[in-house]
Amino acid sequence: MSSEYSKKAALVTGGARGIGKAIAATLAGRGWRVAVADIQGRSPFLFLPCDVSREADVRAAVRKALGRFGRLDALVNNAGITGPDTGPVEKLALAEWNRRIGVNLTGMFLMAKHAVPHLRAARGAIVNIASTRALQSEPHTEAYAAAKGGVVALTHALAMSLGPRVRVNCISPGWIAHRKVGRKDHAQHPVGRVGRDLDVAELAAYLVSDAAGFVTGQNFVVDGGMTKKMIYV
Repeated sequence: MSSEYSKKAALVTGGARGIGKAIAATLAGRGWRVAVADIQGRSPFLFLPCDVSREADVRAAVRKALGRFGRLDALVNNAGITGPDTGPVEKLALAEWNRRIGVNLTGMFLMAKHAVPHLRAARGAIVNIASTRALQSEPHTEAYAAAKGGVVALTHALAMSLGPRVRVNCISPGWIAHRKVGRKDHAQHPVGRVGRDLDVAELAAYLVSDAAGFVTGQNFVVDGGMTKKMIYV
């Protein structure tokens, strides 16, 4: 096998923007070969058009990544529909519920299903990106919260099923800013600032590395301490 094919390879879903983009760039900066699967967008890495809720798309993306890299050492499941649902639960359309569950939860199952044989061969790792909404909620977020809660549970289930050859962990980000925010927004966090994409990317890079060889089945909350803060109005 050539030295090129001996380099570790990762597949990052939702990697064309935001947290996924930062994870892809961080892994590449550490010598990984990276493929990005996203429904649309651009990437300096191998770009694989993919709707993760469609099994045919997922199967094709994994096949193409294997065709380019010859191996797969890490899967980062980041793709998802963010933000609140379309309204109160009595007005939430079943199609909207199914779409959010399909992308945010079923998509992670499908990616794992098709990547696992290759990850097992490489003794690799999976990192799922959930949310602090798996632990706490605002009104009108039933579909999103249910999906992200499912991601946390899926993570420890997969860790038990796939160990010891594949490790599986989860990251639950809090407020990760993608626009300028005010001083009060920063100040309310115990660490004194809102989150950055790189905060999540650094942890993801650690979790897929050999340094995290004793870590599996865990949910890491990256929220500047907000879920531990008592707030009474």
